[in-house]
Amino acid sequence: MSETPSYFTAFKNLAMSRTESGVLTLRFHTDGGPATFTGETHTDFPRALYEIGEDRANKVLVLTGTGDRFMTDIDGASLGDITKPAVWDRTLGEGRRVLQRLVDLEMPIVAAVNGPASVHSEYVLLADIVIAAQTAVFSDFPHLTFGIVPGDGLQIVWEEALGLNRSRYLTLTQGSFTAEQAERWGAVAEVLPPAEVLPRAQELAEQLAARPQLLTRYLAVTLRQRISRRMAEGVQLGMALEGLTAADLAYQGK
Repeated sequence: MSETPSYFTAFKNLAMSRTESGVLTLRFHTDGGPATFTGETHTDFPRALYEIGEDRANKVLVLTGTGDRFMTDIDGASLGDITKPAVWDRTLGEGRRVLQRLVDLEMPIVAAVNGPASVHSEYVLLADIVIAAQTAVFSDFPHLTFGIVPGDGLQIVWEEALGLNRSRYLTLTQGSFTAEQAERWGAVAEVLPPAEVLPRAQELAEQLAARPQLLTRYLAVTLRQRISRRMAEGVQLGMALEGLTAADLAYQGK
């Protein structure tokens, strides 16, 4: 456990650290500050999840952001020209792998939502335990803003976490919901002052890591069976439809 794995420092926008007990904290960032989601992040995150899943020294994963937000900014141009089929093919492959690898990760996942999450909130809402800051607000900024269908797994995670009608309403209206609302609806386990969120998430992760690893591995598999199946069934089709709306962007106004 004393030797730092090479993948800890292999991804520019993902900072990783691990305790002796096997709690791995993955923090999204950009140049050490709050994360801006980019094409590089889109490529790197599924690769990082593969490495994390293959390393048996990792017993629990903690996901968090940097500074006062989880993720609110996106560099759309860095994703490439998504109206082109070859570009979307790469996007679809990475998008399918990241959600499937996250939901199939054979260890408990604890999310420390350190602030607003308007980009890829599904990453944290998919966690087994979600601890959110009082300042956290969840929404989906990119998809409808860019004019594309949210088919990359967010639609599944929101429905599972919030309920069918509520998730449809919030998606269609591009609405947002607070940490307090999410707790009331059962999508968030605890709401705390921002400074207490990561320590609390890591405390819970340490409690889980103290249990036999085979137990925690199979707890994760057992508790995520339904949503894993839904990801396998829904993301491929969802992203295909998202790609059609992306391709249509090149023809709008003509």
